[in-house]
Amino acid sequence: MSGVREAYAARAGEYAAFIDGLDLTADSTWIETWARSVRGPLLDLGCGPGHWSARLAAQGHDVRGVDPTREFIDLARARHPEVRFDVGGVEDLAGRHRYGGILAWYSLIHLAPGQVGGALTQMHEALPPGGSVLLGFFDGPHGAAFDHAVTTAYTWSAVTMAAELSHSGWRISRVQHRQEAHTRPHASIAAVTD
Repeated sequence: MSGVREAYAARAGEYAAFIDGLDLTADSTWIETWARSVRGPLLDLGCGPGHWSARLAAQGHDVRGVDPTREFIDLARARHPEVRFDVGGVEDLAGRHRYGGILAWYSLIHLAPGQVGGALTQMHEALPPGGSVLLGFFDGPHGAAFDHAVTTAYTWSAVTMAAELSHSGWRISRVQHRQEAHTRPHASIAAVTD
């Protein structure tokens, strides 16, 4: 993952400006609906420049953002000083039942297919029974690599990602698909711990 961190570090400001220019209405409706269903603090895993953390905090949620790229955390802290941001990643989710929900919005897209199951298990262990996760990812053939704007990423079919979640102890609660003109297909899955 060090190559991914370095790639994002080199383009952190550019990426933040790109995010600022996006219409995130469709994503925000889904993320905010999910967040209202969560009991307990939220973790924005792979928070980037902190836009989702800040939006959720503004709605009254207790949220913490983490990202492995220090440059993103520096940007997030400067832009949103009211929110707690720390350098970290899925590998740092030590401790059981620390959060009520984990938002992993396109946070696992750079993990090789063989690494995703372990990440989902670590996320499961950080939540209590009934805890929730919301994953966003690129929908497509399982484990197909593509040239993401920053560094290599992978697509997942929603069926395969749901199977990975189930295998890691999650119960699927909702699956969504989205296709917009001139973009890759997207999918998201909400799941809860048993």
